Amino acid sequence: MNPKIITIFNNKGGVGKTTLTYHLAHALGELGKKILLVDLDPQCNLTIFSLEMEQIHDIWVKEDDFVEDFSAAREKLGSKDFTSLVREPRSIHFSLKPTEDGTAEIDQLPPPIELAPNVHLAPGRLTLHLYEAKVGERWSGIYQGDPLAIRTATRARSMAYEYAKSYGYSIVIFDTSPSLGALNRSLLSLADGFLIPCAPDLFSVYGIRNIGAALSTWRKQFESIFLLLPDAKRTQFPDRFVRLIGFTLYNSKRYSGQSNDLHLAKAHFHYAQQIPSTISKYVAAGNILDFKDILKGSIGKNAVIHSHNTFPSMSQKYHLPMWKLPDFPKLEPSDQSTIAGNQEKFRATRKAYREFAEDFLARVDLL
Repeated sequence: MNPKIITIFNNKGGVGKTTLTYHLAHALGELGKKILLVDLDPQCNLTIFSLEMEQIHDIWVKEDDFVEDFSAAREKLGSKDFTSLVREPRSIHFSLKPTEDGTAEIDQLPPPIELAPNVHLAPGRLTLHLYEAKVGERWSGIYQGDPLAIRTATRARSMAYEYAKSYGYSIVIFDTSPSLGALNRSLLSLADGFLIPCAPDLFSVYGIRNIGAALSTWRKQFESIFLLLPDAKRTQFPDRFVRLIGFTLYNSKRYSGQSNDLHLAKAHFHYAQQIPSTISKYVAAGNILDFKDILKGSIGKNAVIHSHNTFPSMSQKYHLPMWKLPDFPKLEPSDQSTIAGNQEKFRATRKAYREFAEDFLARVDLL
């Protein structure tokens, strides 16, 4: 069975997308789902959150020549050493590079990195903007059925299927930048579903407007491609256009003294109330999953909507979900008292993210 491909996207940065993606994946893994995270954001925030800097460096430095010229670097390295290279984890840009260069694909994709039981990562690389440039450059060729143009636009999706076949993933999550550029046009259009993490502010409201307008344009392009391409050349595309599975308020500061049910400051509550109606107005109904009460509130209700103060910074520092930190034996002395004094709050994040993950799964199952 093919995996469901989901993107977590907002046209507005700074909404805690990386923290949400990382913890959602770990909660899904603890629920028994096998998850692949693919860091397709050229800023590599998810990779930085997940891995030690030395590990990232070790991955990248061996790839430098391949990013310059994949075929030349492969020939120079030799068959035996190249085989050894691709048996180690490599960045997602390394795996996309043959498509970018228009050369033969590698026979087997490099293994992902295991972050936890059931949770794996295909790490990012800062050079991914080079691949995005090729996606934009070759896009018009899709309408003429150019094989390389189709391959360039759809390679991330086909790789997700290849990984799922090899490792048994039920869900592949594409982490993306806040851009509405060429790469995200492909990633969002070719995913099965996406969710929008929102801050309760003006920027998220206008970001949703931008997403809605982009989706309308991209859907027309998608439908034109399907009309023009013969069946044999449509196999790398999904059967239908991507659908929104919902939104969640995220990284919102709690104000317990407020009378509203979200416990937000008055100004923040004002914008939070606008998010469902803004989605309804600017995202076409055909681009939204048909799910009861999909826009009545955040995915997982209010389980993860409030900020965790400095907890995510500790999570990133130790590359662990927040709920695992109280039992981590290698905490630095300066962090031990902070985490011990808040251990119940750290542990409580597990229940919150599981509630979020269960609602997420219910929606994904309908795609």
